Amino acid sequence: MSPRFLLALVLAAPLAAGSAHAATLDTVKTRGAVRCGVSTGFPGFSLPDSQGVYRGLDVDVCRSVAASVFGDATKVQFVPLTAVQRFTALQSGEVDLLARNATWTYARSAQLGLTFTAVNYYDGTAFMVTKTSPAKSARDLNGATICAQAGTETLLGVQDYFSRNGLKFAPVTFENVDTMKSAFVGGRCDAMTSDSTQLMGIRSTLPTQGDYRLLPEVVTKEPLSPAVKSGDDQWANIVRWSFWAMVNAEEMGLTSQNVKAEAGASTDPNVQRFVGKTGDLGKMLGLEPAWALNVVAQVGNYGESFARNLGPLGVDRGLNRLWRDGGLMFAPPLR
Repeated sequence: MSPRFLLALVLAAPLAAGSAHAATLDTVKTRGAVRCGVSTGFPGFSLPDSQGVYRGLDVDVCRSVAASVFGDATKVQFVPLTAVQRFTALQSGEVDLLARNATWTYARSAQLGLTFTAVNYYDGTAFMVTKTSPAKSARDLNGATICAQAGTETLLGVQDYFSRNGLKFAPVTFENVDTMKSAFVGGRCDAMTSDSTQLMGIRSTLPTQGDYRLLPEVVTKEPLSPAVKSGDDQWANIVRWSFWAMVNAEEMGLTSQNVKAEAGASTDPNVQRFVGKTGDLGKMLGLEPAWALNVVAQVGNYGESFARNLGPLGVDRGLNRLWRDGGLMFAPPLR
């Protein structure tokens, strides 16, 4: 290989990297909307309301990215995906962003060509049984038939738990959550397993909620995170920091109601950087100076999103409190 050819490769490499670097943002801007993969129906995370408007914690991540990119949180095209479909849809470019209660795991990061951006909810695998079930704890499910969703990590975690404790169970899997719910309610399974919050959401849709209860154990750790296709660091950072803007805003006391007023009145240097008055942070990601202000003004901070979407389900904030309040929710500083 000639020295001249080697020099050409060296010179071309930054140009190629720069082209790939901005590919997703350019595509999204040209389309005029963020195409976001969400669940087919998960109360509290992504579910259309009676007017067909998507609501939920994951939905707010999608809207935060649209607010960052366009200054308009409504510029989102929601694509409902089953657990089996979700990663293929992201890998193929059908969606720009996956915000679908997906657990961040080693294998998914290493094998699927995906980049998980930031944990937006800390959850864990639990079990739901009927009120009349003799099971008082997960250990009482030895030999039970358990309904689970296909295409998730749930069964692996359940298998690990049962194996550790010398227990056995018979899994029955379903691709669609509604089908799984119907099978469980119809008595096909002794228990149903999923993330604890999803089980609470499913229970909230049942006409006789009091007939079902969650067992006390949470048997796995499930850090749920939005994901993007690997290879575009700029886009991954836009998604990551759009969510982290919501977390930082809560820490600073910025809300959808006061952020615009604080932008003009606050002398706090952290607030001034956040709203785009100083620091030129937006330019670093190809965004407007007020990108973070737009996120909070239109979507709210993380606490507002949690209260709006999970509060009605009676979900305790728990590990999802801010770090200063004893939780795990932590965002790097905007500086």
